Amino acid sequence: MALSRFLLAAFVLLALAACTTSHTLVGQPRPPIDPAQVRVYFQAPTEYEEIALLESSSQAFGAQNRNDAAIDKLRREAASLGANGVLFRGAGDAPGNTGVGLSGFSFGGRGGVGLGISGSPSRRYAHGVAIWVPPHAQVRYDQQPPAEPAPAR
Repeated sequence: MALSRFLLAAFVLLALAACTTSHTLVGQPRPPIDPAQVRVYFQAPTEYEEIALLESSSQAFGAQNRNDAAIDKLRREAASLGANGVLFRGAGDAPGNTGVGLSGFSFGGRGGVGLGISGSPSRRYAHGVAIWVPPHAQVRYDQQPPAEPAPAR
């Protein structure tokens, strides 16, 4: 029982260590806000103030989980700087690592061979700008939304 709790705690710490976030201030930070109030923009609003350049990474298992975690880290970092928005600038992947180990042992006249394989998922990086958007600002749409398909006959 104690071993399973230890393994669970170790797994949680490893998962938390797999996500990193950093920022570079380019403007004036504001008092922190709730991350749920931070909106992610894929196109710039008509008016905003830049607060910081953001970078995050995630090494969660599964492509969608890595993407979600990296963007969530951007939102949390922006909220800690008082930004109510993140202007998303892009994302990319770095390959994971795989290792194989082979060892031999002898104990009391008996020997054996051990084989171990380890791996880590690829890392997802996300970049954005922490911004403060005034309530009256509008989102610009450079392209028209896609037209709805014609009904099937």
